[in-house]
Amino acid sequence: MSAVLSLQNVSVRKGDRTILGPLNWEVHAGERWVILGPNGAGKTTLLQMCATLAHPTIGTVSILGEQLGKVDVFELRNRVGFTSSAMIDLLPPEEKVIDIVLTAAYAMLERWQEIYDLWDESRAKALLTTFGVRELGERTFRTLSEGEKKRVQIARAIMSDPELLLLDEPAAGLDLGGREDILRRISQFAAEPTAPATVIVTHHIEEIPAGTTHVLLLKNGLVVRQGLIEDNLTSDSLSEIYGIPILLEINYGRYFAQAL
Repeated sequence: MSAVLSLQNVSVRKGDRTILGPLNWEVHAGERWVILGPNGAGKTTLLQMCATLAHPTIGTVSILGEQLGKVDVFELRNRVGFTSSAMIDLLPPEEKVIDIVLTAAYAMLERWQEIYDLWDESRAKALLTTFGVRELGERTFRTLSEGEKKRVQIARAIMSDPELLLLDEPAAGLDLGGREDILRRISQFAAEPTAPATVIVTHHIEEIPAGTTHVLLLKNGLVVRQGLIEDNLTSDSLSEIYGIPILLEINYGRYFAQAL
């Protein structure tokens, strides 16, 4: 089976310092990955490459069968759903929520002269429903809370029916109720047979959605462990990447960690 995402001998340098790599990594259809590591491990840089927003210094990045650097990234980006706090800041604050989602069908940030049909509108409303914010459709984006903006951004990322979904800290900054609700909704969506391969970056073990199948552990830009989550996310592997003794517990498919 061909990889949805493939990185071969990839490194990223800034000045005379290597901030990521060398790294080899593949994601296949149906897989649900989480990327973990301390600050400065290279998580954000890696996700930006997967979203075509950054290029490797050396090595090959292939996304949906297209090699980065040899493809029109603007065409490729419409096949990749991506959310991040930086992306939220790019969305027009005075745009209506329903239009924030709709415009993703044309890979645009705000409405201009494009025409949407009833199918587009129905899909946008269904996605807002899936992530619990349908009633906000006529509100302007600037009036939403941070948690509501995250939900709208995820709905927008899925609007174009992507083949790869990248979520950068989707539960960060939410209160307990908001965090648990959005993780439940992400798990339910990702479990659907037609859902795209998913990669989530998080700083917190408890923000790993139930049903996650694989994990990539980074430290100082290097891979420490990768593969099936049940084999590679352990007390020992977490202790290694964070540099302190950590106890990992699993309850009902969710992960929790504390220092010993």
